[in-house]
Amino acid sequence: MDIVSCLTGRLKATSRKMDEFLDQAIKEHKTNLVEKKDFVDIILRVQNQKDEMLGPGFAQQNMFVAGTDTTSIVMEWLMAELVRNPEVMKNAQEEVRRVVGKKSNIDMEDINQMEYLKCAIQRDPTLLDRPEEFIPERFENSDIDFKGQDFQFSQFGTDRRGCPGMTFGITVNEYVIANLLYWFDWKLPGGALAEDLNMTEAHSLTVFKKLPLHLLPIPYNYSP
Repeated sequence: MDIVSCLTGRLKATSRKMDEFLDQAIKEHKTNLVEKKDFVDIILRVQNQKDEMLGPGFAQQNMFVAGTDTTSIVMEWLMAELVRNPEVMKNAQEEVRRVVGKKSNIDMEDINQMEYLKCAIQRDPTLLDRPEEFIPERFENSDIDFKGQDFQFSQFGTDRRGCPGMTFGITVNEYVIANLLYWFDWKLPGGALAEDLNMTEAHSLTVFKKLPLHLLPIPYNYSP
């Protein structure tokens, strides 16, 4: 059906356009047409170092697009769980708004003080009681390192197989979620009940919500 509806063709055409755009950006940086050093220059420097050690073959474009879906999927699942658990949502918002105060911007120093916000989702039944329940408090005061040093929770892999975008992915998720919780209150549209929210999973390379999450943002009454 994807072929009949021309979806496959459109996807391939979009992919080609993205490749052309990224190839041009990389070419401009290689020929020093871009004055300001940025993320692309860092990636190219890493490529040169990698090629010297292991030989050519570094996938340049993967560094621009890899991880985008996993990051957005984590945010969607987290917002869905927060809406389904109003008390957890309240606790998270109270922490974010207390730390930020009346500032107009959230910075990383603020994020570093948000301990409750950093309590992650985990569902391993061999490690947790009631693994299907969203209980962030279970991770408070935990000395387990989920960034690869402890093997109980190794979402990002470990050692040489660890995800190179781990720090960036964690930072993006925490920063975006903190802003969503600070600036808005959230509810389901049309008077829908939180307990009726469809949490059915769909499986591909990642596990995403079968039905996209739709929420109504209510601006927070922020007074500088």
